[in-house]
Amino acid sequence: MRVLAVTHGPSVGPGVFADAIDAAGHELRAWSMPELGVPDEAGDAVIVLGGAMHPDEDDRHGWLAPELAWLREQLALGTPLLGVCLGSQLIARAAGARVFRAEEPEVGWVPVERTHVDDPVANSLPDRFDAFQWHHYTHDLPEGAVELARSRVCTQAYRLGSAWGVQFHPEVRAGQIESWLDEEPGDVVDPAAFRHATSARIDGWNELGRELCSAFLRTV
Repeated sequence: MRVLAVTHGPSVGPGVFADAIDAAGHELRAWSMPELGVPDEAGDAVIVLGGAMHPDEDDRHGWLAPELAWLREQLALGTPLLGVCLGSQLIARAAGARVFRAEEPEVGWVPVERTHVDDPVANSLPDRFDAFQWHHYTHDLPEGAVELARSRVCTQAYRLGSAWGVQFHPEVRAGQIESWLDEEPGDVVDPAAFRHATSARIDGWNELGRELCSAFLRTV
């Protein structure tokens, strides 16, 4: 199976998802939307990753509108999609949902609870877990979607047909987190505590990320 990973910046790549894709014997192709524009092909499954930009900044990022049109096309075709953070927001927006600034940002390790929905991808997650997050925006649930997990602030996972979205970052490696700290130091109130919590949790978090990606691959 060919898996296309759509990226929106140099520090927001597929992370540990690449491990799961390789272990399953699939082919991974990374595609930078800001640099290359709309992909020339979708492959058999698409992972839409995060980025430092927000999902409604069409005036600042000329590639956003074409990406949204491309995502609407993939939704109509039934292409298996997995959106992460910005990617989840963009899939929701492409499906007609409102995107907006959350009541408060979620940066760091945030409690998340699954809903009581049986789903082959979400079933790979614990009922309750602390998820690594880095976002200021959220979205309404698209029409026809089911909510699979949420935090105190917003929807954390949903499914819409053959598309899944997660607001948290199951793909992220420790090195990526360090680069985000360098890029957005003002987002973290206590960097020392943030790093300590990340050091203690990242290995288990990476295992969860690999299993979530593996569940997506098995399902599609």
